This record gives sequence, C-alpha cells and structure tokens, in this order.
Amino acid sequence: MEIKKENRKWMDDLKLNHPLVIAGPCSAETEEQVMAVANELKNSDVSIFRAGIWKPRTRPGGFEGVGAIGLPWLQRVKKETGLLVATEVATAEHVKLALEYDVDVLWIGARTTVNPFAVQEIADVLKDTDKIVLIKNPVNPDLSLWLGGLERLYNAGIKKLGVIHRGFSTYEKSKYRNNPEWQIVIDLQSKYPDLALICDPSHITGKRDMIQEVSQQALDLNYDGLMIETHCTPDNAWSDAPQQVTPDTLKQMFVDLRVRKETESADDYSSRLSKFRAQIDEYDGKILEILGNRMKVADQIGLLKKEKNVAILQNNRWNEILGRMILEGESKGLSEEFVLKMFKAIHQESINHQEKVYKQ
Repeated sequence: MEIKKENRKWMDDLKLNHPLVIAGPCSAETEEQVMAVANELKNSDVSIFRAGIWKPRTRPGGFEGVGAIGLPWLQRVKKETGLLVATEVATAEHVKLALEYDVDVLWIGARTTVNPFAVQEIADVLKDTDKIVLIKNPVNPDLSLWLGGLERLYNAGIKKLGVIHRGFSTYEKSKYRNNPEWQIVIDLQSKYPDLALICDPSHITGKRDMIQEVSQQALDLNYDGLMIETHCTPDNAWSDAPQQVTPDTLKQMFVDLRVRKETESADDYSSRLSKFRAQIDEYDGKILEILGNRMKVADQIGLLKKEKNVAILQNNRWNEILGRMILEGESKGLSEEFVLKMFKAIHQESINHQEKVYKQ
C-alpha cells in the first residue's frame, strides 16, 4: 500500500485555513434535534456534520440509532446548511443506504475495524467510490489490524482516505474512556505521513471537560482535524451524554485551541519535540498506573501478614528482588545507582502501605 498526497487531496479541496472539524450529535435522535445542531454549527469552523444513524452498542437494550429514517435528515442538513454530512457504517447494507442518500463521508467504527470480514464487505460495496472514507482504530491497541482495514479500502480503489484515532479499550481503570496510546498513532504517522489523521477526543476522554485538553495534544502532534460530538442539550442526549459539548462550547474551543505552525523541514524541532514529549507523558502515566497497582498488591500482602502475625520486613525476599532488578535494569541500559534508588523508594512505599494495614 502506498498512501500518496492524492489520497488526502479531499482535505485540500476543502480549502481550510484551520484544522478540519467534524461535529454533530453522537446520535441522530429526531429531525428537529439534527437540524437544531446543524444550524448552530453552519457558521463556524465545522466543515462536516456528523450524526450516528446506526449505533452499535456494547450491550443490548441501549439506543441503537433511528436507522434509515434518519438519512433524509442528513440530506436536509446538506441542502439547508451547505455542510458535508457523515455517518458511521458497519455493514454492506448500511453502505448501500448511505450511498443512496448521497452521504459525503462514511466512517468505519472501532468495533467493525476489528473484523476483517466486515471491513472487506464494506470495501467491496465502496469499490472505486468517490466518497470520503475514514476508518477508526480498532478497539484493541493493534496497529497491524488498523492498517489492515486501511489496506482493504485502498485495494478497493478508494482514493479519498483517512483514519480516526478514538483511543483503545483497556481493562485497567484509567482517566480516559479509551486510552489514547499516542505512540501507536505516532508510528502510524511515521509510516504514512501523507495520510489524513483525525482525532476523536470525545471517545478518548468520555468526559466533556477533558475534550479541549486532548484536542490540543492532537494538534500539537500535527493531526489534520478533530471529530467532536456536539449536542444542543448534551445532558439529555440519547447516547454518550457525558462526552458531548454544546455548539457554543465547541466554538469557544476553536478560539482557545492553538494550532502550531509547521515549517517546510520534516525535522522541525517543535514538531519532533512534541512527539517525544507525548511518548514520555504516556510512559509516565503507565509507570504511575503500574505503581498504583503494585501498591494494591502490597496492601493485600499486608493483610495476609497481619492475619498470620508475620513481620512486615522480609530481608531475604527484599535482597532477592534487589539483586534481580539490578541485573534486569542493566540489561535495559539503567545504571545500578538509579535502580537501587528507585526500588528502595518503591520498597519503602510498600512498607508504608503495609504499616497502615497493620494499624487498621
């Protein structure tokens, strides 16, 4: 697969002097709701209006979208506001209906990207289409699976391509709804620098008060655009209410967000530094998460020791850990001095945790 600048020419055709913005409600609920949001966004930096017509839900019983009856609503948005319109497709039948109603942008969701058979069926129906087709990252952090979906679309002769980064699911508790895993996207950028890259901070954060922060991180990493869920009355939304913002909030974000200037040099200092710092931030977060989980285990050990009336400090075990960690640290380029200081601090924190358990 050879992604060329022609595959992102659709972005150039929009003739924007700012990052691309795709916005609109998570779900199309009623025609009145769709038009109200669209009319609020038509005179803003939004170029593409999004609304979910079919909504794949994690568990049955939730609102799964109005279905095909919402497609004429998107036609009306396009006619009355001049905005391009976009919706998610998960099956070949969805694609056929979306094409019938002249939807401009189709995106493949994270739950569909994980299924190569489904992506291939969609690609076959879209073969040689002139529509813009975007593919979200798979639910799990698997760059190969994401690229595989992209390749299927590319091989079907689809010229107007792009990807959407919406974060990755994790079983571990996190401040994000879906962990961004910025390094995966940085690897994608390095492999295909001409690929249109859009960030979906709504699904990454799951919280409206974090959307601006993550949007800025994406722009600092040279993303081409943002997809942000927007609703006139977010708290009353039929799906994903906590992560939707009002049109006024979105417009203020356009004022507050900073777009970094790019230079002609591929080695631009600020761009490279931002990418490295994003990697550091991600690893730092993981270190703290791992340490927090380690201390939870230490608490459990403290409870067991207390129950069996065993001393907190076990010198043989501590010396065994320290010796092993020094050797492993050396193999990873870490000095003995650093490893000793780090694990002594971790060990002391574990002792502090167990002492608290003993006092309870």
